[in-house]
Amino acid sequence: PIEARTSSLDHLQHVPGRSIRCPLSTMKLSVLDQSLARSADQAPAALRETIEMSRWCEQLGYERFWVSEHHAFPAVAGSAPEVLLAAIGAATSTIRIGSGGIMLPHYSAYKVAEVFSLLGSLYADRVDLGVGRAPGADMSTAVALASDGRPRFEHFPELVAKLSDYLWNDQASPVVSPRAPQPIPLWMLGSSPDSAVLAAQRGLPYNLGLFINPQADPRLIGLYKSRFQPSAMQPEPYAILSISVFCADTLEQAQALQLTYDLNLFRFFSGQSNGASLTPQEALNYPVGPREQAFIASRQDSRAAGTPEQVRERVEALATLHHADEIMAVTNMYYFEDRKRSFQLLKEAFA
Repeated sequence: PIEARTSSLDHLQHVPGRSIRCPLSTMKLSVLDQSLARSADQAPAALRETIEMSRWCEQLGYERFWVSEHHAFPAVAGSAPEVLLAAIGAATSTIRIGSGGIMLPHYSAYKVAEVFSLLGSLYADRVDLGVGRAPGADMSTAVALASDGRPRFEHFPELVAKLSDYLWNDQASPVVSPRAPQPIPLWMLGSSPDSAVLAAQRGLPYNLGLFINPQADPRLIGLYKSRFQPSAMQPEPYAILSISVFCADTLEQAQALQLTYDLNLFRFFSGQSNGASLTPQEALNYPVGPREQAFIASRQDSRAAGTPEQVRERVEALATLHHADEIMAVTNMYYFEDRKRSFQLLKEAFA
């Protein structure tokens, strides 16, 4: 059973006897790409940009390049990360590639193990499997994804246990074929005490999605590390903090790029977008009212925006606050070249 609730964090101050964060000077940087489509008919271009971005981030020296899973969301083309990862693997040679993540309650644990074992056979020793409990869609879509019309969110811990057994236990039945040459790392994604404790109980690395839940408690990774039970695959706790990053040559540019994303996200959540995104030029002329201001303010403390120096300072502060071992940047900007420039400046800032 998952025992953690918010109250589990009340007493947590530090992790006794264990380093809670690697030095900032050696902080690894990674990327989560969401294949943003500027309109519903722009999905092919968005997917091509994701593949090109994977090459760019490999060239820049990023540690990982992960892709997300969303359904019935016209602004996001990445509905099948396992398919996209096959293309990304073929386009790259050294960067780790992975799912951020597979929404496990929609699927058979055996089938997910089979798919990622095949990816691991194609791209040995550089495939990560991140899994999450969230639907990645509204509930009507979640029902449509379930083979029997009954989403299995309450069975998530059981599915994680089955998946890890299929991936790592040679005696598991039925056998997974093809078996990857090296074991596939399994990551727990989340933004709540439940996910942190489940990752700790299973001895898995953890990815805290602060860009999804900007109000996530900064003690969650500490909770994970304090409860961590070593496993054969993961002897020590390890945590990634995933945050939104808007890095540009000037503060004004970065703020304009951030505003465009915020308004587009607000318009989607409030049902105003109709599958089309505002351009940066349209966003600057958008009538920002109290609701939009409140939405933007609710996300300000969880991300980094500005010049390279300002972004580095903010990233370091968030990494320290959350006790992160690695940062995964989500850079959702309207124009592809702006995203490329942001990743370049971020990497140079930590060089």
